[in-house]
Amino acid sequence: MKKHLLSILLTALIYPASAQDDKAIYLLVRADDIGSFQAANVGCIESYKNGIARSVELMAPCAWFPQAVKLLNENPGYDVGIHLTLTSEWSNVKWRPLTHCPSLVDKDGYFFPMVWKNDNFPAGSSISESNWKLEEIEQELRAQIELSLRYLPHISHLSSHMGFTSLDPKIGELVDRLAREYKLEVNMEGFQRFPGWGRDVAMEKRIDKFCESLESLTPGKYLFVEHPAREFPEMQPVGHTGYENVAADREWVTRVFTSEKVKETIRKKGIKLVSYADYKRE
Repeated sequence: MKKHLLSILLTALIYPASAQDDKAIYLLVRADDIGSFQAANVGCIESYKNGIARSVELMAPCAWFPQAVKLLNENPGYDVGIHLTLTSEWSNVKWRPLTHCPSLVDKDGYFFPMVWKNDNFPAGSSISESNWKLEEIEQELRAQIELSLRYLPHISHLSSHMGFTSLDPKIGELVDRLAREYKLEVNMEGFQRFPGWGRDVAMEKRIDKFCESLESLTPGKYLFVEHPAREFPEMQPVGHTGYENVAADREWVTRVFTSEKVKETIRKKGIKLVSYADYKRE
């Protein structure tokens, strides 16, 4: 009975963009990196089924892509975006491209860890330091899009892992063109970033801080992006210099996204949960 009532509550929180009100608060909660790890797959799905996430970003080159596809097909109401991936940031686990693109990989054939030069990594560890070729980026992105659409034709949009589209205007233009070609355009005009729990907040205080931020919202459209996962053993060795507590950090993202206090605050505040699919360009 409790699960049934929760399902009704979550359904009521979804508000179609076609009937939007200038005096309302709209919040798009996006869960990133499904497909990267089993722990991420579980966290992302829980954040939808039992939480507030309404859009999720799928990483096609990663090892847990097949399970992610299965889970997403079992949850067709979850709005899916292709999280275009050109980097492999973690020290103890690596991802390779789907295509032959030598200008985008290191000496071992893995994607470079970073988009931009980073002092925590040796020289030559970023795309920005490589002699990247736009035609290789295009062939790799097309492969990721087409693989994803083969298994999930209801995908609504594209996004970029680690923000590589801002590396060069030509890359951003390419992704925009691919979105138009594959009918994956959305209109995000007017959205602003939601601060969530902010920076330097202790993990166990995130739920309270997130609720405080929700309470302070005024009418408008807001986007919040984070990376839910579960603190499974596979996540313990995941990290890199400068970000070592990945397992615990992402466990707490899932806890916030599925928190009863957070869901109750959203209900009482009258916040409407939306997805990218609500803003599809025709």
